[in-house]
Amino acid sequence: MSTLPLPAGPDPGRPELTLRGLRIFVALEETGSVALAARRIGGSPSGVSQHITALERAVGARLFDRKAKPITLTPAGQMLAAHARRILSVLSDAETDLAQFSLASLPTLNLAIIDDLDASLTPVIVLGLQARYPRCFVHAFSGSSDQVIERLAAREADLGVSALVPPDVSAFRAAPILTESFVLVTAKGALPAGEDPRATLARLPFVQYSETVPIGQMVAAHLRRVRLSPPRRFAFEATRSVLAMVVQAGGWTITTPLNILDADHVLGQIDIRPLPFSGLTRQVQLIARAGELGQLPEDLARDCRDMLRARILPRFATLAPDLAGAIRLAED
Repeated sequence: MSTLPLPAGPDPGRPELTLRGLRIFVALEETGSVALAARRIGGSPSGVSQHITALERAVGARLFDRKAKPITLTPAGQMLAAHARRILSVLSDAETDLAQFSLASLPTLNLAIIDDLDASLTPVIVLGLQARYPRCFVHAFSGSSDQVIERLAAREADLGVSALVPPDVSAFRAAPILTESFVLVTAKGALPAGEDPRATLARLPFVQYSETVPIGQMVAAHLRRVRLSPPRRFAFEATRSVLAMVVQAGGWTITTPLNILDADHVLGQIDIRPLPFSGLTRQVQLIARAGELGQLPEDLARDCRDMLRARILPRFATLAPDLAGAIRLAED
């Protein structure tokens, strides 16, 4: 009696398609560069090349024309790209649904928020969480951006608002909130109109942020770039102390609009101007670990932008009408 031949089993020597490999494949297709793909996924160029080689062995065809600059897909690569995007999209939807399901019974959620924004954003985020998950206990910490990142990395925080991003960007997702330009702050009347700002600043005491905090490091690096070397006399970590010393010493500093608004006790005693040299900006984003909180980070970032648009932007525009564009909200 004749029998039908059994289907051939999988080749034990051929690699299998993996989700990690598909993610790297899409990253390389979108960036056109092994180095840029490695940076996006938080890996190494050699690791990217190894995963692509394994994918090519799994499908039995070349996926990229590596001689092209930027690297481009072969016909086989174009076919795989359509499937890869569909697979990763379905996986992302599943992760979001499961995360939302888990959040409904989440007992505790820990926040870490940059202290520049603690007073304004913490109530918005906490109330947003309580409205969505009334049984969840919310604990909030405020500190410098590097402390926020440290807490996220150590899993001591589930959500963070920071002007820095984690070193392992592939393990986190960031929902943008705003970009703000640094400004010049002087004691009231210390910088008369019509004088050369740089010459006048050279004569006035410079009140600096401590270089132990990220904002101090940013400002110090920028002053070096613009070749300005004010004498080092004192440094403070807190904006309130920096601006109080600016007023008392008749000096100047460089800070951001949100920092200024956090020091309302000196607002009537300072002048705010654009920097008299090349500009400096920072971005503030809401950060969470990838795949753990569903749509929540984006929803809370939108809550923050709505509050800033309604309250903070008009307040700063009243304080410094010529610098109203110094705070720019991310697009919804």
